[in-house]
This record gives sequence, structure tokens and C-alpha cells, in this order.
Amino acid sequence: MKRKNQDIHEVIYVHLNEAEHYVLSYGIEFSEFYYSLSDSLNQLLLLEHSFDDGDFNVHTLLEFASKKKLKSLAEDDVYAYGNFCWIDFEELDGLNELPGQAIAELLYLGHLMDHLKPPFYNYLNNQFVYLAHDDGWYNKTYYRSLNDFHKMLGDVIAYKKSHLKLEKSLLGIKKKKQYPSVPIEVIVPLIEMMKEGIVISLQKIWQNRNRMEIPIWVLGDFSDMDNMYDEYEKVSNQQSDAKLIFDKKTREWKVNIY
Repeated sequence: MKRKNQDIHEVIYVHLNEAEHYVLSYGIEFSEFYYSLSDSLNQLLLLEHSFDDGDFNVHTLLEFASKKKLKSLAEDDVYAYGNFCWIDFEELDGLNELPGQAIAELLYLGHLMDHLKPPFYNYLNNQFVYLAHDDGWYNKTYYRSLNDFHKMLGDVIAYKKSHLKLEKSLLGIKKKKQYPSVPIEVIVPLIEMMKEGIVISLQKIWQNRNRMEIPIWVLGDFSDMDNMYDEYEKVSNQQSDAKLIFDKKTREWKVNIY
């Protein structure tokens, strides 16, 4: 049985396939992806979706979301779509020149959530391919540049912590606390662990007045996120393999790997 949607906001699982430029993830939703990388997105060719405000492309017989509609798409209940799959593209002219073989490969991508060949097309100049089943539950995302993934992960960790719950001030008044993004140079040392599959837990944060620690465990390779979560619950009371540490005085992040 699938976990409640709220778990998606407190646990992040990532498994990096560096050779094929994709990441399997749990706990990262399209709204958060968009929040981080909106400047890199022009238009999205919608391979699987339930978005009501898309435009129809006659050449591919698929709908697309123009740049001005992306904010509306990010604010929609994408989780409820079931499957949500897209590839970005730069210009309509390039989309309209896409050869039949490439269109067939895109249909395969959307239907089976896997690639026949590396899914980066000169006609589209795409930077990403986003393949989700119950958005945030199971996501397979391709990145032309993995630096975009490193940036996005650092943004999402800070965004989630900033929005999870209100914190009490010295006067007992609850207030929202904003956290800076985790810098890429702090994320990069975790890459080798990500290749094995890691879980970052916002459920198990430890903090005092001076610092906050977010534990990370090496979990392994999972495509069934129920099994992943079961394994997370087994290890989450054990010593973590790494920690993201936030210094509340300097407002700087660092990582410790054990």
C-alpha cells in the first residue's frame, strides 16, 4: 500500500545513474523541480498528463504547455494525474521538424518510462526528461547537465525545511524560518553515495540553538518505493552514513561523511 502523500514532504530518496544521466527519486515533486529550475524551462511537450490547459501540436499529435502556462501547471494537483511525463523543448519550429523515429522514441518514453536511446534531441535542445508515476512518489528524471540536478537537490532540501513546519521564537510565537539553498559544492561530495541510492530524512532532523543536522543513509537501488520506505524505516534509528549540517549563526551548510 502506498504511503500517505505527506511522507513525500519529509523524506527524499535519490539514486543517481551518472552514465545515463538520470535520477530515480522519491519525495521531489514537480512544483519543487519547477521552483528550482524554472529559468531553464521554455516549453514542455506533454507525453502523459491530465493538464486541462495545454495547446495541441499537429505535428506530434501531442499537447504542450507554453512557458506562460508552466506556473499554472506547477500549481496544479499533478500528483492526481497518475502518470505525468514530459520533455522540454526550446522552439516550436524544432518540435515541428521532429522526425518520425524521434516521435516514436518519445511515445516509448512516456509509455514505458524508459529510453530507447539517450533522450536528448538537437531538434528540441531539451535539457530534461521528466517521467513520474504519482508525482513525487516515483520519478525518473533525465538531466543533460547533472549540475542542474545538484542545484535542484540543494534548493529542494532548503525549500522543504523552510516550508515543513513553523518554528517557535524565544517569545513562543511560531514563525516561518527560511533556509538558504544547500550549495552545489556541499552536494557534490555525496555523489558516490547517490550512485548507490541514499535517503535524506527531514523527519529525523536533530537541532539545537546553534546547528541543525539532517541525516543521510545509504539505502541501495530501489524502483519500488514501498520497499525503499520499508528499508528506510529499518535504518532510520541507526547511525547515519552522512549528515548535512546547517550552522545557524553563520547560516552556512557543510556535509560530514562517516
